[in-house]
Amino acid sequence: MRLPRYRTGDADLDRAVAELVERAGTEPENADLVFELIASSLRLARDRADRGDLKIANASLKEMRSTFHVFEPYRSGLKVAMFGSARTQPDDPLYHQARDFAAAIAARDWMVITGAGPGIMEAGIEGAGADRAFGVSIRLPFETATSQLVADDPKLINYRYFFTRKLAFIKEADGFVLLPGGFGTLDEAFELLTLVQTGKAQPGPIVLLDVPGGTYWTDWRLFVERELLARNYVSEHDLDMVLITDDVEVAVNEIVDFYANYHSQRFVDGRLVLRLHHVPDDAVLAELSDEFSDVVPRGRIERVDPSPAEVADGDHVDLDRIALWFDRHGWARLRTLINRLNEHARPTN
Repeated sequence: MRLPRYRTGDADLDRAVAELVERAGTEPENADLVFELIASSLRLARDRADRGDLKIANASLKEMRSTFHVFEPYRSGLKVAMFGSARTQPDDPLYHQARDFAAAIAARDWMVITGAGPGIMEAGIEGAGADRAFGVSIRLPFETATSQLVADDPKLINYRYFFTRKLAFIKEADGFVLLPGGFGTLDEAFELLTLVQTGKAQPGPIVLLDVPGGTYWTDWRLFVERELLARNYVSEHDLDMVLITDDVEVAVNEIVDFYANYHSQRFVDGRLVLRLHHVPDDAVLAELSDEFSDVVPRGRIERVDPSPAEVADGDHVDLDRIALWFDRHGWARLRTLINRLNEHARPTN
């Protein structure tokens, strides 16, 4: 194999690592990355890294490997991540709202990812059913695991670190619903919004769900408008990334309809390519080019064929696609563009 730029710093060691990668039967297109994973571990050793630091790196990599292994068989299906308080009791209307949402989204052929603890997490698994639920559990001495998943369920993963657990939520979910909760729920809400706002996470539907008459998320929005928007810490478009509702049906439709036409995206030669089930006609694309000129600084939004890079990767070449010169800043506006494209999904008879 051709050695990548990132190496151990020892030529003999590099050759030994390359041989090991080949002996492991690594796919040729991934050999460079596996090489670098091993090189990173060996560089930690050469750096005389502290044992505590090595434990963090070791546990993190093992948790990520386990996550990828568990979710791989289900990658073709759509999944929604549910967040909310572990302290919510089964007789609380919020528990029933969470359970009803999970049941309704599962009936639309989605799977549910929760934190595998009590409260809202247990309600989500109960509503979806164990066969359509993942539990990404954090090891806490004061929090018991849900009884909805058996201990040997292959979709139950235990995490030591919050950051690897959050990675599982964000990376593996196609949509998100958050119910009222404490510090953890607000942390997850703001981190999710930060990642989508900055383009570090794929755009997706985000629903803030309460019970009828509830004030948790409406008061949250008032705080954001009064303290963040008024001080220009966020833009008015950033609030378009979320939908606040107290209606389960509205929440389910917001999640599902995000993929009515939109499928996925990828940058190709500097342009953002959006894969769609149906590309609107040229007149609609012209209108969208004008409407979103603030985030498309040059050129127009246009229909394109799969690029050679996409064809080589087998990257959804069966789908239609459009391309645009995106400014890589207005991610909230991109979310609105996806909404517009979904409005032009080809009607079914």
